[in-house]
Parts: sequence; C-alpha cells; structure tokens
Amino acid sequence: MTKRFLLFILTLGLCLTEIQTTYAQFGPPGGGPGGPGGFGGQDNRRKKEFTGVAEETPKGNGKIAGILVDSTSGKPVEFATVALINVKTNKPIDGTTSDAKGHFALTKLAPGDYRLQYSFIGYKNLDSKPFTVSKGTDLNLGSVKIQADVRTLGEVTVTGQAALIEEKVDRLVFNADKDITAKGGDASDVLKRVPMLSVDLDGNVSLRGSQNIRVLINNKPSTIVAANVADALKQLPADMIKSVEVITSPSAKYDAEGAAGIINIVTKKNTLHGLTLNVDAGAGLRASNLGLNGSYRQGKLGLTLGGFGRAMYNRASSTLDQTTLSGTQALRTSQQASAFDKPLFGQYTLGIDYDLAKDQSLSANIRYGTRNFVQQQNQLTSTFAGETLLGMTNRDVDRKDLSNSVDMNLDYVRTFKPQQEWSISTQYSRTGLTNNFYADILGQTGELTGRQRNLNNNTNQEITFQTDYQTPIRKNQLLEFGGKAIMRQVDSHYQYQIGGSTGELVFDPTNPSGALKYNQNIGAGYISYTYVTPSKYTFKVGTRYEHTGITATANENTPLNIPNYSNLVPSVNVSKGLKGGSTLKAAYNRRIQRPGLQQLNPNVNAANPQMIMVGNPNLSPELTDNVELSLSSTIKKTYLNAAVFGRLTNNAISQIRIPADTLTTGFPAGSIITTYQNIGVQRTVGASVFFNTNLTSKWSLNGGLDGYYMYMQGLTPGADGKSVTISNTGVSIGGRLMSQLQLDKGWSAQVFSFFRGPMPQLQGTMGSFYMYSLGVRKDLANKRGSIGLAAENFIGNGVTMRTNLNSPLLSQVNVTHLYNQNIKITFNYRIGKMTFEEPRRKSRSVSNDDVKGEGDGGGQPQAAPAGSRPK
Repeated sequence: MTKRFLLFILTLGLCLTEIQTTYAQFGPPGGGPGGPGGFGGQDNRRKKEFTGVAEETPKGNGKIAGILVDSTSGKPVEFATVALINVKTNKPIDGTTSDAKGHFALTKLAPGDYRLQYSFIGYKNLDSKPFTVSKGTDLNLGSVKIQADVRTLGEVTVTGQAALIEEKVDRLVFNADKDITAKGGDASDVLKRVPMLSVDLDGNVSLRGSQNIRVLINNKPSTIVAANVADALKQLPADMIKSVEVITSPSAKYDAEGAAGIINIVTKKNTLHGLTLNVDAGAGLRASNLGLNGSYRQGKLGLTLGGFGRAMYNRASSTLDQTTLSGTQALRTSQQASAFDKPLFGQYTLGIDYDLAKDQSLSANIRYGTRNFVQQQNQLTSTFAGETLLGMTNRDVDRKDLSNSVDMNLDYVRTFKPQQEWSISTQYSRTGLTNNFYADILGQTGELTGRQRNLNNNTNQEITFQTDYQTPIRKNQLLEFGGKAIMRQVDSHYQYQIGGSTGELVFDPTNPSGALKYNQNIGAGYISYTYVTPSKYTFKVGTRYEHTGITATANENTPLNIPNYSNLVPSVNVSKGLKGGSTLKAAYNRRIQRPGLQQLNPNVNAANPQMIMVGNPNLSPELTDNVELSLSSTIKKTYLNAAVFGRLTNNAISQIRIPADTLTTGFPAGSIITTYQNIGVQRTVGASVFFNTNLTSKWSLNGGLDGYYMYMQGLTPGADGKSVTISNTGVSIGGRLMSQLQLDKGWSAQVFSFFRGPMPQLQGTMGSFYMYSLGVRKDLANKRGSIGLAAENFIGNGVTMRTNLNSPLLSQVNVTHLYNQNIKITFNYRIGKMTFEEPRRKSRSVSNDDVKGEGDGGGQPQAAPAGSRPK
C-alpha cells in the first residue's frame, strides 16, 4: 500500500473508533483482557483500531499516559478517542481510547514532535500543546480536563436566561422554580405562566388555541389525566414543579397523540445525599394545602416519600338564556343558577431507585391520587312559548365526582457510554371514577314534586411495556429506535332512578341502565435520527407506526362496529444556529387524537337538564398536520422568541349541541344535548412572540402575545330534520406579563397578569377572561424556607365569562361569574442536612401520549353550568 493510502486508512480508523467501542461494549460489563466486554492491553487495542497501520508506524520506546476527566464533575471520561498527531504533517499517526476509568496510554513511540487530540460525543475537541518525544521518554500528563459541548445534537441553552427558559430543537422549557404567586397552588396555577399555554376557568389547558394536547408528568401518563385533565392538574402541587416542557413538534419517539403537541410537567428530584424533610403549607380564602416530602439517599439506594392535600371552596353563579326550535314552535328557556364547590384533592408517592452496577439502574414508583369533588347547585328554570309561561322548576342538586387512581412503574436502564443506553419500562395505571348526581325537584312553594338520581361508575386501566435504545453514530449523529405495547380497558356502568312527591326512587324506564366495555390495544414502533452539520444545522427526522385494535360492547352483549386502524406519522425538526446566538427552527409533524373516556362514555349526564352531556362510543381518531417556523435570539439582556404555525385537521372530534327530543328522551322542553362526532374540519394559522429581559441584575420582566385565526366546518341537525353543514371563523388573541424583583435581606416580589380574548367555536364563541396576582416572599435564615403572601383577582368581584352559541335549531347565551378573589399565605421549610452528589442518571419511563382528555372539544370548550369551574 502507498503511504497516502495508509494515512487515509489511519484517519478513517480514528473516525470509526467510537463506533467500534460501541459494539464492543455489548459484551459482559468489565470483561477481562481480550474478552468480549473489553479490549485487552493497550497494544492489543491499538492493533484492533489501527489494523494495518500500527505496524507501519515508526517504532521507538517512548511512552505517554494520562487520565481524561470531565471538567465540571471531575469524573472519568471513558471510551474517548485520543489521537497522536505529527506536528509537521498535521496528520494522525497513532491513537487509542480511554478505558472505563479514563486512563489512556500510547507506547513504542518513535522520537519526534507531536500533539494529542481528545474527542468524544458530548464534549468539545481538545488539542494539547506540542511536545517532543525522544529516546526513552516516559511522559505522564496527569488529569486532562475536557469540557462538555452544550451544542451537541442542536440543544441550545440561552445564556443568562436558563433560570426562566431554555430552547431545544423540538421544545421550549419553562423553569418554574422562582414563581412566587403559584406557591401553595397546583399545576394549573403554574401552567398559566407558561408561554403558548392558556388555562381557562375550568382548569382546561390549551396550546395555541387547541385543547387537543397530551399532558404528561415526568414523561409518564396517568389514567386520571385521560379521564379529566383539569382535575389531574389540581392533584399536583405547584411547589413540587421544577419545569414545564412545551413540545410543539414531538419527535417520533413520542406517542403520536396530541394534535397540538405535548406538555410535560417535570417535578423536582432530589440529587443529594442524606436525609431531609420538606414542609409546604398554605392557607387562603379559597384554598388551604399541606404537603410533606421526605427523602433519603445513601450509596446506591434512594428513597422518596411524599404526601399532599388541598381543600378548596368556591362560589359561582350563572345565567342562561336560550331559544330552541321544536318543529315550528320556538321555545325560550331562562335559567338562574348558583353553586358552591367543596373539592378535596390529594396524592401520595413512593419512589425507590437503586444502582445495580456502575452502568445499570433500577427504579420503581407508586403514585396514589384521590379526588373528592362535592358540589351543591340550585337551578331555577323557566320555559316560555312566545310570552306564555309553560312551566317553572326549581332543582336542588348534589353532585359527586369522586376518583382514586394508582400508577405503578418499574424501569431498568443500562448505560454503555454517554448518550448510548438501553431501557425497559413497564407501567400499570388504573383509575376508578364515580360521577353521580342527586336532584330534588321543587314546586313554586318549595314542596317536593319529584326526585332524580344518576349513578355512573367507570374504570380506566392501562398496562404498558416499552423498550428504547439510543446510540451515537460518530460525533454528530444520534440514532434512536424502540417499540411499545399498550393494553387499555374502559368499563362504564350507569343507571337512572326517578321518584315522585314521596321521594321513593325507582328505575327510570325512559333512561334504562346501560354499560360500555371498550378494549383498545396499541402496538407501535419508531425510529429517529439526529444529525448536526459543521455549519450548525441540526436535523431530527423520524417516523412512527402505530396499529390500534378495538373491541367494544354496549349493554354487555351488543357489539359496536369500530374498525381497527393503522397510522404512519412522520416528524421533521430542523434548526440552524445563526450569528449572534440566534436560532432558526422549522418543523412538520402529523399527530393522532384518540377519543378520551368522557367523550366515549354513553352515560347521559343531566345534572343540569338544560345542558345535558352524553358521549359517543363510536368515535374514530382524528389526524392533524402541523407546520411551524420560529426564530429566537438574545440581544444584550433580552431573549426574544417569535413563531408562526399552521394546523390542519380532518375528521375532527367536535362538540355539537342539539335540542333534546322530548318524545324519545323524556327531558323537558328546551333541553340541549351536547355530544361528540367526527364531523369537523379545522384550519388554524397563528403567531406568537415571547420575551424575557433583565432590567437590572435583580429585576426581570417577561411576557408575550399570541393569536390565531381558525376556520371550522361541521354538520348539525337542521330545521327539516336533515343534517346541514355549518361553518364559523374567528380570531383569538391572548397575552401575559410577569415581573420579578429581588430585594435586600431575602425579600422578593412578583406581579403576574394574563388575558385571553373570545375564542371561536363551531357553533359560536366562548367568552374572554383574565387573571392577575401579586405576591411577596421572605426567605428564612440560611434559605431553609420561606414565608409568602399573595393575592389573586383582588380588585372587583371576580371574573365573568360570556359564551354565545348559534345553530339552525338553537341560540344560547351563557354568562358565568366566578367569585375567585383570593388572599393566601404560604410557608415552606426544610429539615435535615444533605450534601451534593453527581446528578442521578436520567431514567427512562413509560410515556403514553395518545388519549384525548375531557374538555378536549377540538378547540371548542363547552359553556359549563354554574359552579363547574373550580380553581
């Protein structure tokens, strides 16, 4: 072979070193010399990596040795490439890799002038100073520190803004640690502060105007989230939230669910040695809470144990004016209602993690959540034909929404080297739901004229198995692939009872008992590839295939003909680092939205007979195509992010509202039934801008505006009994502003405000609403705790929201008033002493992102009856 060809082979060998060590690591850990898990001696290693070259390299008796360590943690860097480069020719002539303890050595070196080049995935290349090897040289370089490269795989950390926001190739991360006014609250209070998100008065979350999202907690799903997103968020204390990740363009690694994207709530994790106990407490006009969280970590074992409870008390009132067309007769209904809510929420967690070996870890978690939502309503309803009063009813209603949920997961992670790992995850999740109401129907003088009772018990169960593998390919590429199986079962049983003036209850013949059994099995596989170019382009492309099989029966033995379906969902994310620290990103993805439990549940919920809710078990999933373009930049002390996006959904799951047919349902004249159908087309385009600036070293200001235009089209019953196509368009604008000020002697203050303009729906417009808060906090000695005071919506008499609905058969105006003024005091304190350790290995876990939650009406939230908006 010619000399030039040999140098080419040598250079190629250096590039392939990392791939070779990757495959070599699949042997038993700690393999002996020459065994499948190791490389043997240094000479043997060099012969494997530079076959055909080492023999041609000039020989001598010089030797160089050292240890490669991480510049931040001081830990050894294993399997890094060490190249010996001739100073005169600037060509590599020899090389090796560091072992499991970071040691490396080059022997039999001929005299000459050389330098060393160190390289490894996740670290910046490092070149040593030139040195001379002479006969008999034995040079020990000691510890060589190499720095992590935060730009690897395109993840960009905004310098100076990491305390608030981080931007990555496929997501935006909002760090919530320093939020004062959310202290003592729950997850919905934190999500109100997050860019691109909106939280309505029900606690339902929207991303860029769509409620078709998936909410995860530490990358894990929960069946309680599938049943009711708003209530699930109330079970998670704000004090335990570290950050919120808004994933507008999920990669193929994530489940294909969530038309608008995924919200991942990351809780605080203990990375300390020792024993500690945290106490978080709060008391206010509308809510009080108490949380206790303990942790113990020593050696290979870590334990966490926590409990949190919150009691709330809310008042609300509403008015309803609607006109319905029944045949040729127009009926007008007027209702005045008031409500008092007394919800209780709690959750208890136990976590265990154990390091089986240096490169293997096992973790297990159990979470138990409970909800006790009790509501008392009073409804005074009058029905008119023209100006003639047809009837008046007065109802006293007791509602009980109760649930208990348990999530258990077991995760195993094997790490081969940085960014190369294999994981196996399992999860069992089960939620029991009870949704009952009990109503007394009173006459005009207050006497009992009738009684009504609805019992609805549901269970939602999931069993998940998942495996994932990722490995670097050379220095600037990452390959990820994996598979997943989900076995989901929904079981709903319901019955109606009625009674007369005696109050004795019997089964209602017009609303017989019923049941729904719904089994859904999902098999999925994905592959994702990330590539970073020398010119700072990052490409993250992938595809995911999901097959869904469904079997369902109604009333125990009536099969429902719901077809199986398969979907291929691609995703493309591209980012480009520009001069001055700016980043340009573009993305495309396709998403699936499967119906959720409440959208499937055929139980007729008539707690308010003027606004009846019933699910549709025959719903099919909807598909959405998303595109996005964004630009972010840091100008002096100000971070700016601007984005435009588009979303197209066919076969959308949409809420429709139709007058009840009293001849077949037995409901009073003027009743409106709200249900779901796959009848919609939705097209949305929008833009958003967000900024964060440090006015001084202790004063920060951040905020943003977002808006979108939506076109909706669907079917609804017409006056002649046939379905007619209706459409609606509208623009919605929202914004937020938050400022934080650090004062002397441990004092700090914060002000926050948010508004959302009217939001278009297929059959009308949902009203605007706003929120604001002011808080101060004082850190205690040694920052072991703090005490704070916050006020929310303290001017005026609460928040009012007006919703308008229109279709060929009905028109409705619903005005809801929530008396949500609040003043609260918060306290937290940490007991115990701990010492820092290296951050724990990030564990893989199950993440089911594929179910549409309650209230996800395709961007068309329903106007709720009075009192249904707990905060």
